[in-house]
Amino acid sequence: MWSEEKIEDYLNKNLKEHRFLHSLRVRDTAIKMAKFYNVDIEKTKIAALVHDCAKNKKNEELINIVKKYGYDINNECEKNIQLLHGLAGALIAKNLMGIEDKEILNAVRYHTTGRENMSMLEKIIYLSDYIEPGRKYDGVEKIRDLSFHNIDEALINSFNITIKYVIEKDEILHLDTIKGRNFLLKNSR
Repeated sequence: MWSEEKIEDYLNKNLKEHRFLHSLRVRDTAIKMAKFYNVDIEKTKIAALVHDCAKNKKNEELINIVKKYGYDINNECEKNIQLLHGLAGALIAKNLMGIEDKEILNAVRYHTTGRENMSMLEKIIYLSDYIEPGRKYDGVEKIRDLSFHNIDEALINSFNITIKYVIEKDEILHLDTIKGRNFLLKNSR
């Protein structure tokens, strides 16, 4: 597996500057959350750094990466190819960077959509991406606060904001987001 330094170097060369800086802020936010929730710091650092490693790839590149490793593109992703950047990022992490840890790979894969029954690491990466200090949107302060008090409520609130946003844009909702929200509503309240 690549060192943290080598991953940072790769990201610095392969991401736009604002995306690279975002990844560093996500890492820093995720470390704080991992300490708070007693989650493995090393796994958290790697997952947070790598989460957007495929974000600046063109749609055609994302499709090629996903198909190269035998994955089909579902209906939601066909309509919004950028949703593939999580899966493509997990594939890059595994096949280029040598990351084998399934928990890290799943945190990267589902950091945009969420899913049912997320691990604590997945929740931390999802929320760190959502609340890092560079994020500015209505409701971010509430989710930042909830993230350190009730992580499941923070996720439910973030899913709600995302779902409203996607509906307002008249775009297709990813089923993993809906399933993730419903799972939390059934199991955490």
